[in-house]
Amino acid sequence: MPSADRISTGITGLDTIIDGGLIPNRSYLLRGNPGTGKTMIGLHFLLAGAENGEDVLCINLEESTADIKRNAESVGLDLSAVEFLDMSPSSDLFRESQNYSIFSPDEVDQESFADEVTARIEEVEPSRVFIDPITRLRHLVPDEYQFRQQVISFMRFLQNMGTTVMFTSQHMEGASDDDLQFLSDGTFHLDNTEHGRTVSVPKLRGSDARRGPHSLRIRDDGVDVFPRLTIPEQAADAGLGTVQSGVPAFDELLMGGIDRGTITVISGPTGVGKTTTGAQFMKEAAGRGERSVIYMFEETKKTFFTRAENVNIPVTNMVEHGTLAVEEVEPLNRSAEEFAHEVRREVEENDTKIVMIDGINGYRLSLRGERERLIRKLHSLGRYLKSRGVTVILVEEVGTVTSQFEATDVDISYLSDNIIFLRYIEVDGEMKKVIGVLKKRTSDFERTMREFEISSHGIKVGEPLRNLQGILSGIPTRTDERSSHPDSTLYPGE
Repeated sequence: MPSADRISTGITGLDTIIDGGLIPNRSYLLRGNPGTGKTMIGLHFLLAGAENGEDVLCINLEESTADIKRNAESVGLDLSAVEFLDMSPSSDLFRESQNYSIFSPDEVDQESFADEVTARIEEVEPSRVFIDPITRLRHLVPDEYQFRQQVISFMRFLQNMGTTVMFTSQHMEGASDDDLQFLSDGTFHLDNTEHGRTVSVPKLRGSDARRGPHSLRIRDDGVDVFPRLTIPEQAADAGLGTVQSGVPAFDELLMGGIDRGTITVISGPTGVGKTTTGAQFMKEAAGRGERSVIYMFEETKKTFFTRAENVNIPVTNMVEHGTLAVEEVEPLNRSAEEFAHEVRREVEENDTKIVMIDGINGYRLSLRGERERLIRKLHSLGRYLKSRGVTVILVEEVGTVTSQFEATDVDISYLSDNIIFLRYIEVDGEMKKVIGVLKKRTSDFERTMREFEISSHGIKVGEPLRNLQGILSGIPTRTDERSSHPDSTLYPGE
């Protein structure tokens, strides 16, 4: 919500970026190439005023009113409360002059144009005006100097009327809009990159603005802006203690569990039990009444629910009691900023204690960009969650069933406080699984490996494997004399 001395742009995320909203009775420039969303933002600005009982006016100099309304309806915007002054080129003018430029000095009287605009503004007395695009006024004057003087005069007239103005610029060959940036009180720069639409605010007089670019999306119900994450100056107190798995031997391996407010990577080849291991921590948290959330990038909710229930993790019951949320994420339909916005809302609104991203490779797809960008975005999200005292679990698939040992990606390892790895091994011609801890930044951990099983009863972790060597190669050899005994097992002493 905008503060008392601010007015809303009509877009919550945009208001957040500019410290609560626009300063009234000032002028703001929307600049960017065609298709970046300038007109849509301007319409949101007008509708926010109309919803507040204000009179608002759109001066459309390029698109006809009918076209603007039709385009707005396609994204769910009802412009019935908006007044229009349609100064767009007409088809009659085209037939008569074969010139689409309505503002050619040969065709239009500058004084009559100014009179019409002035009369309409005095009639409506709008508190908000949107001009789209103001650069069409260049055709009314013979040179750039007079254009700037006309714009300054027009803005002063509107501000004397107590009006807040938003206007767009249109890129024209040989005519920069740099002068308009100096003439405005704020500039919103819109772009359309390979990662999607963005908005940034390089200038905002009398106010602060969050550094961008920020993700922008045009949806079926209008425009959404997703501000970049900011890390709180003062981190939340995560509290003392650890997050336990509830599996005694597993917690022994971790010497108590994973510390609260840390980032844990669970890595291993496909099918080895990474997601189940992460969900086990959430099952234990649910017993304490704490809420967790899983974002599934690589598996459907239906499949996960079936698998979890079959291994004694009652996810359906957890969801019903509000101690677990499971969100299925379609990577290519959501930007990294949109995803971060969703995670932040979940954490701040529901006091969520554990967040699991399953898995990192799917998250990478959502960035639609280079590897370095993945690391930056994941690092930013991780830092934010840690600052909120949230425990983070990242699931990463590495290697193949019998490949050379690779605990995790080197860059992901850098981001993590803890690394838990799962591994397939072959013993006496039989495929088994082992679990180990490679890293625990905040405390010590057991440096042995243990056999790992998943059954209908849940997760089972055995005693330390002290009678095997070469486990990380995938084909270990026995080191004790019992290796030749037909009843020998992976569990020493059993």
